Amino acid sequence: MLCIVSINAKEKIRVACVGNSVTYGYGIEDREHCSYPAQLQQMLGNDYDVRNFGRSSATLTSRSPMEYIKQPEYRQAIDFKADWVVIHLGLNDTDPRWWPNYSEEFIPEYRALIDSFRVANPKARIWVCLLTPIGHQHHRFQSGTRDWHLQVTEAIRKVALGAGVGLIDLFTPLYNRPDLFPDALHPNAEGAGILARTVYQNLTGDYGGLQMPVTYSHNMVLQRDMALTINGTANAGEKVEVTLQSEKGKTKAIKGQAVASNWGKWSIELPAMKAGGPYRLTVKAPSRAYIYNNVWVGDVWLCSGQSNMEFTLGQCATAAQDLRDAPAQQRLHVMTMYPIAATDDVEWPQAVLDSVNALKYMTAGGWQTMQQADVSRLSAVAYHFGKTLCDSLEDEVHVGLICNPVGGTPTEAWIDRWTLQWDYPQILYDWLHNDHIQGWVRGRAARNIAQATDKLQRHPYEPCYMYESAVRPLEGTALKGVIWYQGESNAHNSELYMRLFPLLEKSWRRAFALGTEPLSFYFVQLSSLNRPSWPRFRNSQRLLAEGLPQTWMAVSTDLGDSLNVHPVYKKEVGRRLALQSLHHSYGHDVVSQGPVPVAWRTDEGPEFVISFADADGMHSSDGEPLRTFEVAGEDGIYHLATAVIDGDKVKLKSREVLHPVSARYGWQPFTRANLVNAAGLPASTFEVGHR
Repeated sequence: MLCIVSINAKEKIRVACVGNSVTYGYGIEDREHCSYPAQLQQMLGNDYDVRNFGRSSATLTSRSPMEYIKQPEYRQAIDFKADWVVIHLGLNDTDPRWWPNYSEEFIPEYRALIDSFRVANPKARIWVCLLTPIGHQHHRFQSGTRDWHLQVTEAIRKVALGAGVGLIDLFTPLYNRPDLFPDALHPNAEGAGILARTVYQNLTGDYGGLQMPVTYSHNMVLQRDMALTINGTANAGEKVEVTLQSEKGKTKAIKGQAVASNWGKWSIELPAMKAGGPYRLTVKAPSRAYIYNNVWVGDVWLCSGQSNMEFTLGQCATAAQDLRDAPAQQRLHVMTMYPIAATDDVEWPQAVLDSVNALKYMTAGGWQTMQQADVSRLSAVAYHFGKTLCDSLEDEVHVGLICNPVGGTPTEAWIDRWTLQWDYPQILYDWLHNDHIQGWVRGRAARNIAQATDKLQRHPYEPCYMYESAVRPLEGTALKGVIWYQGESNAHNSELYMRLFPLLEKSWRRAFALGTEPLSFYFVQLSSLNRPSWPRFRNSQRLLAEGLPQTWMAVSTDLGDSLNVHPVYKKEVGRRLALQSLHHSYGHDVVSQGPVPVAWRTDEGPEFVISFADADGMHSSDGEPLRTFEVAGEDGIYHLATAVIDGDKVKLKSREVLHPVSARYGWQPFTRANLVNAAGLPASTFEVGHR
C-alpha cells in the first residue's frame, strides 16, 4: 500500500517533476498554470511544493547534446532534494539518431539518473513513467517511432523493476484521446490535466474509492460455465470483498477477496457456476459498498453493429405483436448503451461535440428485465435472437443481451487503435478525406461536426472511435458470443472489408479473451437493396464466414426492400442468428442455415453442377422455377441459366455458354433468388468456379 513519507509537519513535501517537453508544458498556453506539474500542485494542495524541472528535447542517452543530466534543470532538481521524484523521459530517445544505435545503454543510464536522486535525498521516493503516446500523425510514426516507442516503454518497465521504484502509466489514460495532441506529441492543457490526475492517483493512492464497470447493476447476467471474474477499481491497498449468494438461501455463499494494486485495479475470480439464480452480489471495501439484486448466471451476448441492429421493435412490421409478447419474456435481460445524439443529417451543437471528444457519446442505463424496459426501444434483431434462445434453452438459463449499435458506423470505427496502428495504419490518416473510408461516411460525419472549432474534433464514424467509447467500457466482460449486423457503411469496397472484418474479430477477441477458445461471431449478411456493389459485398461476407474461425453468417437477402436500407422484417433475422448459435455454440441438432455450395464440376459439355451442404429438401421458396442462377465461360461474361435440383445438387445450363467454368447466384443488388432447403432457409449470394 502507498503511504506518505513521515516528515516534519511544518515542512512541505517536495515533489520534483523531471522530464522533457511534455513535463515542461510545451505548446500549452499559460504553461505556468496549466502544465501537468502546475495542475498537480493544485490537486495536492498547500502541504506540497511541486516544481517543474522539464526540459524540451531532453533525452536520457548521453550520446545526445540534450542529455538531461547536462541541462540546468537537472542540477536544479538535484539541489531541490525532493521527497518525491516523478520522471518522464524517453520520448526523445525514439529519435533515429539515438535508439537504433544506443538502445542498449538506455537502462543503465536511466538507473544512473535514479541513483543520482537517491544520493541527493536517500529517503526520496521515486516513480518512473511509461511514455505518453505518440500519434500516428507524427512524421516518423511508421518509419520507426511506433516500434521504438514500444521498445522504450518495455525498457522503462525493466528500469522500474530493477531499480525498485514505482511505475506510473501515462500511456493508457491518453492513448484514446488523440484530440488532446495538437502535434501528435505534446498534450494540450486538458491532456496535461489527465496526466496530473494520473500522477496524483499514483502518488496518493486516491482513485476515488471503490468503483465498478458499467456492466454491473441489478438484474445483470453473469456468464455461466466459466470462471466468474469480478473486477473494478479502488484506492491503492484497499481490501475488496465479494460475496455471491442465493437470494433464496438455497446454496452456500461464494466469497473472494483481493487488494487493489498501486494502479487502483483489483480482480477476484470466483469458480465457474451452472445456470441459475437469482443471486445477490455484494462488493464492498472501506470506501464504498455495492449490492446488486436479481443477478443470474446464464449466457451473455454482445449485440452490435449499425442501424439495422439498432432498428427497434417499435419500428418493425410485427411491432404490435412483439410489444405485447415482450413483457412475458421472464428470462431475457438487456443492457442497452444509447448514443447521446443520432448521426442524422444535422449539425451537432457544441455540447454534443464536447461530449463526443470526451468519449461520452454512449450512455449505459444498467440491466433491465423485459418487465422494466421500454421494449419499443429495444433492438429488434437482438430481442428476437434472445427470445429464440430462451424458447430453446433449459428453463433455468437466463439470457443477457448487451446492445451498443450506432447507425451508420463503419467497421473501422469498431476496431481498437492498437490493432489499426499496427495492422492497417493507412486508414487512420486524415480520415475525413481518406479513400479507405466510404464517401457517405465521411460526408455525414463532416455534416455532424460542421460547427466544431476544434481541428481535431472526433466523431463516431472515425476509425477506433466506437471501440473507444462503446467497447472499451465492456472489456473483460465474459461473453458467450457476439451477434453483429453491419456492413452497409463499408459495402463500397469488399476488398478493404475483407481486411477490416478479420481485424475487428482480432480486436474483440483480445478484449473479451476466453482463454484458448476464440470468441464466437455470428453476423448478418447484407440484405437486398438496389445498390450496385452489394452482390459482390454479400459474397465477400460469405467467404469471410467460411474462412474465419468460430464465425457464422445468417442470410437475409429474401427479407430485403429494394428501396429501403432498413427492412422492417427483423423477427426472422434474429431467429436465423439464433439458429446458427443453437447449432454451433449450444450443439443443438437443428438446421441452422440454407443450402451452402461446397463443390462444383464442369463436364466437357454445357452443364455446370454445384453440390450443396444443408441441402435436404431443396426447393424454390415460391413454387416457381429456380431464379438468378448464371454461368460464364472463359470470356467471363455471365448469362442466365436454367437450374434443376437433383438431390443435393443443382445442375445449370445456358444456351449462350457451351463450356461454363463459373457460376453465380443471387448476383443482383435486389435479388429475387429463391433457393431454400426443407427448413425454409435461403441460400446465400455466391460465386464459384474459375474466372
